[in-house]
Amino acid sequence: MRWLRRIGADFKARQHIDAYALTVVVFAFALLSVFSDALEDDLRWAVLFSGLGLLLYRLTLPAEPGSPPADLLHDRSVYDTAPLSSLFAHARDVRVFAPSAVNLLSARTCELLRTTVLAREKGSVRIVVLDPAERAAVRLAARQLDDSVEFPVQRLPASLEGTLERLRLMGGWKVEGGFEYRLLAYSPGFSLVLVDPETPRGRVIVEIHGFHNPSTSSRMHLELTRGRDERWYAYWVEQFDHIWQAATPDVRRFSSPAEAPRPASGGAVEARD
Repeated sequence: MRWLRRIGADFKARQHIDAYALTVVVFAFALLSVFSDALEDDLRWAVLFSGLGLLLYRLTLPAEPGSPPADLLHDRSVYDTAPLSSLFAHARDVRVFAPSAVNLLSARTCELLRTTVLAREKGSVRIVVLDPAERAAVRLAARQLDDSVEFPVQRLPASLEGTLERLRLMGGWKVEGGFEYRLLAYSPGFSLVLVDPETPRGRVIVEIHGFHNPSTSSRMHLELTRGRDERWYAYWVEQFDHIWQAATPDVRRFSSPAEAPRPASGGAVEARD
């Protein structure tokens, strides 16, 4: 799907049309050569040298820094064709930070996490959301996430309370993997989703909240991979690590604050009732 989206984006931007056209011709002649001897040798050599000439020409072209990869920049509409939940199907390590995570942690996604990541012995899910006790921080985040949206469909305080109730229920699941969530004192202005970040196939999705948006789904996000975006991939993985260390357990889950576990420096910790 990403390959098809990249080709579609190239055609929309009218990029590399010559290369695609010659590729089609080369493949057509290759197939004809396999199943038929009717093609003249001169014609075959002409196609071959045309392809070689185009390849050599493209090697001399300067890089285009203003043209990011087609699968780097998105808004949430990309999930209509490639749902984020599909990334969880084979994952073993999922890390999330979002002010309320209400859109991500739907009942369907939570069930998917239970039957995939958390069903694996070494599966790990760590989630950080805002601390509702930090009322000033929640009010300020609501100004950015609710009041500056032209067409809001939900409110942060209510969404956050709903998410916390869901996280508390998830914390009581009897599962093979490790699950823990924590609360952060303020919103840094972005959301993060990390999928298997320590592996070569890992992905990091960074959503920038911005100052004003028509809707929540119109926010820009970046989808980074280790091989293509090594520097900034590592940067955002480290950002989550800092968030996790700064966040604190939800003491309301426990009968007294003394029962709450102390924040750890890293690693997934099982939270089971």
